[in-house]
Amino acid sequence: MIDQVTPAPLPQSAAAALVGDPSSFGRVGEDGTVYVSTESGERAIGSYPGKSNEEALAYFVRKFETLAAEVALTADRLRNGAMLAEDGEEAIKRLRQQVESINAVGNLSALKIAVENISPLAAIRREEEVVRKAAAAEAKQAARAEAKVLKEKLVVEAEEICATDAWKVVGDRLKVLLDEWKQATRLDKATDEALWKRFSSARNAFDKRRRTHFATLDKQRSEFVGAKESLIAEAEKLATSTDWVNTARKYKTLMDSWKVAGRAGKADEDKLWKRFKAAQDAFFAAKEADFTKREESFTANLAIKEALLIEAEALLPISKLSDAKRGLRAVQEKWEKAGQLPRNVKDKFDGRLRAVEKTIREADQEDAQRTDPVARKRAEESVAKLAEAVAGYEKQEAKAAAAGDAKKEKDAREAADARRLWLAEAEKSLAQYK
Repeated sequence: MIDQVTPAPLPQSAAAALVGDPSSFGRVGEDGTVYVSTESGERAIGSYPGKSNEEALAYFVRKFETLAAEVALTADRLRNGAMLAEDGEEAIKRLRQQVESINAVGNLSALKIAVENISPLAAIRREEEVVRKAAAAEAKQAARAEAKVLKEKLVVEAEEICATDAWKVVGDRLKVLLDEWKQATRLDKATDEALWKRFSSARNAFDKRRRTHFATLDKQRSEFVGAKESLIAEAEKLATSTDWVNTARKYKTLMDSWKVAGRAGKADEDKLWKRFKAAQDAFFAAKEADFTKREESFTANLAIKEALLIEAEALLPISKLSDAKRGLRAVQEKWEKAGQLPRNVKDKFDGRLRAVEKTIREADQEDAQRTDPVARKRAEESVAKLAEAVAGYEKQEAKAAAAGDAKKEKDAREAADARRLWLAEAEKSLAQYK
């Protein structure tokens, strides 16, 4: 893996050139000429006719600051990757020329150094770009290798499934495989064409076999009609049966046979299905009517269980847990003996009873926890340790006060106060245990 290049900090920046007052590097002569101080001495840089000395000097300072800002911006853009190395190198050349030729007032020597210090950034950007290009080439090569593996896998799967007769499943799957092929990265022309030829050949062979298959099915339509006529006859014979469970199973078997019997022509298929479904509907309607009648007999249980619910819900809120548990057991025993309820209220009634059961069960669990000797012992130990800690810090506070050490006294007092709060919480927890 190619390492990422990290820019090193520069020893001199454009910002450094602006430290202090840039105008201190210039002056205005009696004739209005503006001069700038450089390492090689003072030189005239121009004038600003019609303006005061201060305005003239400020004008040439702004020129310096504008160029310094451009130097800083170029450095920042190279540093954060917003500028390409090639553009940065061109910018540096231009800035060098500007610094050499600019007529401005400011620390030109520092600004010149700042421009030179941008060059390492451009070199770093150049190296990073080389790294990125290499990484991109490597990624492209990896993507092609991955695509080759994928396309070979798609070809193998296509060849395998196209040899089967699961017409719809295979047809649907081939559409998915084709979409995956289109989305995969292109390989070199020779490899891509060779793999596509295998993929396409498998699809074409499958399509040819499927067309032949369905052409044969057309010749079998009349046979399918005869088979389904037999299934209809048997379904109509069972329509008046009252053996609900066994007959329902027989209808399921008939339906399974219907599904595999093959399709007749559309017009025949619709007529045959209506007759078959009418026989089924007659049986299941009679079955549902019988079940409805039986459910009506369940209403006698409704009053009993409603009274039991009132009895159970009267156990809440719990005043004495043992009495509540005993009362709930009695209700539960009667509930089981009371028989079934109508379907439209069964879930509601069961839910109300479960709510009472849950409340009493949770109360029982909380009671068991409160009487747990191990938990109580842990709570007692926590209280004792915190009380001991408070006493210890109080002694430290008193000792520090006697010694006149205000800081230690304050620290000990704050530590004691904090542990008093913890102690209060621990004592509350202990109070929960009997």
